[in-house]
Amino acid sequence: MSFLVALVALVDSTPMIVDDNYNSPGTIGFIVTFIVAAIAVLLFFDMNRRIRKTRYRQEIREKLAEEELGNIELKKPDRPAPPAKPRRENPEPGPDQ
Repeated sequence: MSFLVALVALVDSTPMIVDDNYNSPGTIGFIVTFIVAAIAVLLFFDMNRRIRKTRYRQEIREKLAEEELGNIELKKPDRPAPPAKPRRENPEPGPDQ
């Protein structure tokens, strides 16, 4: 417990000293950072556009394939007529008849 009190007292009592050797990236650093961020945003938009275009092309291909399959008519081949049954006539009537 006393360790925490000592730590809080140390942090609280430390004066804030401003460093005189503070170096900022300045205007050039801001411009370079802004340009890199702008290029990244443009690349994101371009990537999104290309992905959307690819997705639309795939959807169109699928629709065309469905239409093509829908236009195909499946017909069974015509079957030949069955052969005629032979006629079994008794040319001469038998004695039983």
